[in-house]
Amino acid sequence: MTNSTQTPPQRPVRAFGKGLCAALIGGMMALAGPARAADTLADALAGAYNTSGLLEQNRALLRAADEDVASTIARLRPILSWSTDITRSYSNRSGNPLPGANGSSGATNLNAGITAEWLIYDFGRTRLSADAAKEIVLSTRQGLVSIEQQVLLRAVQAYMNVQRNTRFVSLRQSNVRVISESLRAARDRFEVGEVTRTDVAQAEARLSLSRSSLAQAVGDLERAKEEYRAVVGNMPGNLSQPRSIPVLTRTEETAKQIALRSHPDMLRAQHDVAAAKLNVLVAEGAMKPRVTLNASVGVNERLDGRTAGETGSFGVAIGGPIYQGGALASAKRRAFAQADAQLAILHQTQDRIRQNVGNAYAILEAARASVAASAEAVRAGRVAFEGVNEEATLGARTTLDVLNAEQEYLDAQANQISAQADVIIASYAVLEAMGELTVRDLNLAVQTYDPAAYYNLVKDAPAALSQRGQTLDRVLRKIGK
Repeated sequence: MTNSTQTPPQRPVRAFGKGLCAALIGGMMALAGPARAADTLADALAGAYNTSGLLEQNRALLRAADEDVASTIARLRPILSWSTDITRSYSNRSGNPLPGANGSSGATNLNAGITAEWLIYDFGRTRLSADAAKEIVLSTRQGLVSIEQQVLLRAVQAYMNVQRNTRFVSLRQSNVRVISESLRAARDRFEVGEVTRTDVAQAEARLSLSRSSLAQAVGDLERAKEEYRAVVGNMPGNLSQPRSIPVLTRTEETAKQIALRSHPDMLRAQHDVAAAKLNVLVAEGAMKPRVTLNASVGVNERLDGRTAGETGSFGVAIGGPIYQGGALASAKRRAFAQADAQLAILHQTQDRIRQNVGNAYAILEAARASVAASAEAVRAGRVAFEGVNEEATLGARTTLDVLNAEQEYLDAQANQISAQADVIIASYAVLEAMGELTVRDLNLAVQTYDPAAYYNLVKDAPAALSQRGQTLDRVLRKIGK
């Protein structure tokens, strides 16, 4: 042990101080640039589009809406039905004084027939119902586009969160290495009497905290990976930093006008209003008469072979409601109320879309400002850390000063990483708010779902045995697989 008047050796400590800065800065520089081929954001977006169960669910709901059109159109066509029955009838007579009046008899009858009914005219009620169903189809298509946007934005968030947390883990690992070196240096300096036991304890405490932060970062990364798998359909590989972000050349006000014209939520609300107005006319048409063409053909035969006969009828029927306890008037008022509600939803959607665009732009601007500020903070933090560490080797700074400077540098780097990810997410969020975050707008290399393909097959309500009906069966079997 050297005495207190002896000058401690400076060269090993100074040399270590330079190595400490090199370890920290070099570890941070290593965060940039993957060592192997990496998955891209476009890959993640394509995977999310191809594997999303939410999209599959809403595609099925769209097909159900398509079938509503078919079932309504079918009401304009002749309806054929058949019926058959076997009836056993008998009688038993007794106590009659007339000769031959007593006894029993019975017969078994077979009846079979075909009936037809064809709606000729109902003041356009069925046609209006078909038009309303078509509006619902268009509304559901826009709902599918809205879901597509949500899925793609979630994929962007999942991708960037995995990348963000991966870089956080690397940052925390480097931090553990740097503080371990700081602790080793503090112990060396304690051995030669340059620092006290307090300095060593401070370094030990900071190392324990750093290891805890590393464990937290690893846990966050694992959760981010699970979210990525849930969204994209597979575990993430080595994710590359997106080389570019969406170019947003429009002003905020222009973006709002575009969103109000073409956002899928806006278009959906407009179609819902149109359908509600048509349903008001349908409710009014329910109070008017209907004209139908009716025909029937039947045969009846006694199974004992005694008699047989044929029956038939043909005619035109006109009828309508007179009084149904106020049900029809209630249905009309209900249709008016639903139309008013859809108009209110339309106005709410306009306000929400306008607000969402404004919020998205505000978040994007804040993220951009954060990137610029964090870049400056990283530069200043690095200079400060190098200076404090060099001063510590000369005895002008304490171990706590070095640890604090290193922590500030670490926080600045973490903020920069987070801000860079936030800018990318915010840029895609602006596209989503405008209604332009779709596979077509992004030009993704995927087989896009055609929402009109199934509708074109069923819109004319093809019969099951027709050629189109058989095509539909093959389509449904393929979808089921």
